Amino acid sequence: MEQRKLSRATDQRDALLRNQVTQLLWHGRIETTYERAKEVSRIAEKLLNKAVNSYLDTEKKVVVRKDKRGRDTKLEIVNDGSKKLAARRAIMRKVYDIPELRREGEAAPTFRARTAHIKHPLVEKIFNEYAPRYHDRAKNIAGGALGGYTRVLKLGFRRGDAAEMAIIELV
Repeated sequence: MEQRKLSRATDQRDALLRNQVTQLLWHGRIETTYERAKEVSRIAEKLLNKAVNSYLDTEKKVVVRKDKRGRDTKLEIVNDGSKKLAARRAIMRKVYDIPELRREGEAAPTFRARTAHIKHPLVEKIFNEYAPRYHDRAKNIAGGALGGYTRVLKLGFRRGDAAEMAIIELV
């Protein structure tokens, strides 16, 4: 399939689209030119499709460990399955890693405790928030159709260079 060149060199175009896809998935909505929005939509749809198709793939195993007093304790460990792990890695290749931000008025120890187990916040958001939502949405639609995760709305023309502007958002 043909890709739009967006009047940029390949490395610049890839970085621009990667950044815009990252911002779209993090914030849920961005404003950009119409041509860029269509390209961002294509990439975001593919990434979300990977997450939706694989987010249920987990493996549970029970591990017996000894505590300090020598008693056996059973721990249930949930790991990603091979399909989900491959999807995570593919998504991590396509988006930038955004650090989790402190909430307003949140103390540093509270922030560290809240984010201690989160290594890649954007990927976690995709798999824990977007994938279940869109999977349930696909079940409710007749035929279980996947896709249609983004919406591009035209805004009009930008002053100065008359570029057609658009808002792209997650549905």
